[in-house]
Amino acid sequence: MIAELISSAVALVLYLNTLSADFCYDDSRVIKTNQDLLPETPWINIFYDDFWGTLLTHSGSHKSYRPLCTLSFRLNHALGGLDPWGYHLVNVVLHSFVTGLFASLSRLLLGESRWTLLAGLLFASHPAHTEAVAGVVGRADVGAALFFLSSLRCYSQHCATRPCSAWHWALLLGSLVCAACSMLWKEQGVTVLAVAAAYDFFIFHRLKLRQIAVLLFKRRNVSLLLRVTLLACWGLVLLAVRLYWMGNKPPSFSNSDNPAADSPCILTRTLTFLHLPAFNMWLLLCPHTLSFDWSMDAVPLLRSVSDWRNLQTVAFYIGLLLLARFGLRSPAKNRETNGKAHITNGKSCTNGHSYHAGSSFQNSDSELSRNIENGTKKSSHLRTTLPTTENVVVFALSLLSIPFLPATNLFFYVGFVVAERVLYIPSMGFCLLVTVGIRAMYIRLSRRSSKTLLMYCSALLVILYGIRTVMRNRDWQKEEMLYKSGVTVNPAKAWGNLGNVLKNQGKVGEAERAYRNALYYRRNMADMLYNLGLLLQEGNRPSEALHYYKLAIGSRPTLASAYLNMGIILMDQGRMDEAKRTFLTCADIPDENLKDPHAHRSSVTSCLYNLGKLLHEQGLQEEALSVYKEAIQKMPRQFAPQSLYNMMGEVYMRLNQLNEAEYWYKESLRAKPDHVPAHLTYGKLLALMGQKTEAERYFLKAIELDPTKGNCYMHYGQFLLDESRLSEAAEVAEKAAQLDGAEFDVVFNAAHVLRQASLNQAAEKYYGLAATLRPNYPAALMNLGAILHLNGKLQEAEYNYLRALQFKPDDAITQSNLRKLWKIMEKQGLKTAGP
Repeated sequence: MIAELISSAVALVLYLNTLSADFCYDDSRVIKTNQDLLPETPWINIFYDDFWGTLLTHSGSHKSYRPLCTLSFRLNHALGGLDPWGYHLVNVVLHSFVTGLFASLSRLLLGESRWTLLAGLLFASHPAHTEAVAGVVGRADVGAALFFLSSLRCYSQHCATRPCSAWHWALLLGSLVCAACSMLWKEQGVTVLAVAAAYDFFIFHRLKLRQIAVLLFKRRNVSLLLRVTLLACWGLVLLAVRLYWMGNKPPSFSNSDNPAADSPCILTRTLTFLHLPAFNMWLLLCPHTLSFDWSMDAVPLLRSVSDWRNLQTVAFYIGLLLLARFGLRSPAKNRETNGKAHITNGKSCTNGHSYHAGSSFQNSDSELSRNIENGTKKSSHLRTTLPTTENVVVFALSLLSIPFLPATNLFFYVGFVVAERVLYIPSMGFCLLVTVGIRAMYIRLSRRSSKTLLMYCSALLVILYGIRTVMRNRDWQKEEMLYKSGVTVNPAKAWGNLGNVLKNQGKVGEAERAYRNALYYRRNMADMLYNLGLLLQEGNRPSEALHYYKLAIGSRPTLASAYLNMGIILMDQGRMDEAKRTFLTCADIPDENLKDPHAHRSSVTSCLYNLGKLLHEQGLQEEALSVYKEAIQKMPRQFAPQSLYNMMGEVYMRLNQLNEAEYWYKESLRAKPDHVPAHLTYGKLLALMGQKTEAERYFLKAIELDPTKGNCYMHYGQFLLDESRLSEAAEVAEKAAQLDGAEFDVVFNAAHVLRQASLNQAAEKYYGLAATLRPNYPAALMNLGAILHLNGKLQEAEYNYLRALQFKPDDAITQSNLRKLWKIMEKQGLKTAGP
């Protein structure tokens, strides 16, 4: 147990610096915006949605069914909300447990020795695990590995117990249940059933290739065949249930997720897919270059046989075949098999562990047949010794390759090129192979100094792995550091994500450069085009923003958020017809085959909300009402509905359907009790219905909720004016203008209230400010002219009347006021601009 404890402790220590890390990369979507984690969402939804919170049967679902992992996130959320510390703590503890279980498995294969400790330390410190452990999303792989090893350990104990005991069958049941749990943490976990079969063949029964052939064709050792058949049947049941549960449809991915899968050339697909396992093996051998994302062009496609990387592919498969040949060959008689005994000149040197050469399978055909027939009877004897080196090698190859098979694109296309977290379970086989290789070298070395040097090199390897792991963990501390570390591997994705981080930090200039850098490497990235457009829109550069929104839509015609913001810009520019068409186009986009249908439906709802608002301002209340009803029908569950409900109330109020208006105002306040606009509009409705005291209470509550918002004071001032409380109205209106001096409506209303209160000098000040805010707005100019007229500033009044008429020549009130002004000016002998 010492090796297990030391390995677990090292795993824990190496990842302590991740406890201060933030949510990074995919963590935001899985944790921050996943509705399945919220307490108001029914728990049962977890078993119907995918890992990202999308309904599993939806056409745009990722089909990643991991309910147990999502359940652990929900428990984290229930205990600590969105504090990253708790999420990272669970990941680190799980990794420590997995490391201990792996060291325990290694002890079965390598015995109580330094080699078990070495295997455990290699796994604990391997840098390829940082994404799985330091990234919260990687919990799917770590949790699956925990149940993967638990299933394998139960199966190994099942093989070692007496067949007739209850404990024997309980262990088998436990193994099958743990396999199912592993699959429910991550799909890859189901492969433990095949690895368990490999354990039965190569470790427990220690069969070689010829023996397996005899077993299959002559049906010897029925108990072994029955166990393996049971494993296969349980695997098929799990896969069939999962396929049915996800709607009997495979997921669909964009071409940037897996470019090779989208390539029309068979040669390109074949060469690239053959190369990717070799590339992953290199990441295990030399984890120097790591990245948060390997999609797009991070691993360029192999388009011809002349690509030098094909040599890597060939070398990888030759090495794999040689290892398999070494593991499956039949050993010579009296050959040492585990590294625990070394036969020299007929004498046995055991290194502290006894070994009986006769316990290994012999090479003759008669012995092969006899061993298979009596495999069960001899099992207790076999368990007294460790498996042969060859058997450990072939089992390690199984542990390396079988869990990796789902990621090879062999059975179906996957949504990634390379993913380091996928290597978490296969790395166990890699660590065993490295350990067995070092042990073989140690046994063959005759000089003590050479053996000591080898052990020092092994320790150095663990230390280097550990240092690289700690350094890589630092990249996962913050998103900015993570994305900067990936610029050399995947510049388009890294620069784009870095732009988002810089924008959130308020570094607008740097964010714009980051977005443009991303587009330099990949010009058709719709998300980056949209993000750059949004940045420009927020920077008051609407024309440039409009250009990038159009490019984003051209690259991805289903990008609803681009239509939404483009429509808003068109509204602000007064291009109402174009805005209407844009919003209507967005509303008709289906959410089929979209990665994030929730976000899409939110954007569609927002488009309909803005369309309804446009129609409402144009006086088309019936059309606006129809649009708002459609918005409510399409609204996703995570959409904040208070503004939509409030606008429904306003439309009904304009249609003089006061009871319906009251219902929707109350719904708005029920959705968000501190929603300030609903307090104001409901207050106006109550005042209209004669409930003055209650109305004033809502106005005052709005001011209490947001005392810095001039709009609240403006509406309250208008209420006081309607109640003929002129001095109070004037005071409140002036307060509103002082708070929101840049808002035209607030300033213009304040000037109007002050004028009604006969405070003409103050009214002149704010009418002047309003005209400055909207110098081409005829109503502002006309009212400024009127107050100047009243205040005796006749020539200034004439100037503003004439300017108002330039923008609205047929305005009768302005014309009448101007004629009256000219008469006064003529009486006073002042020169006029009139006829």
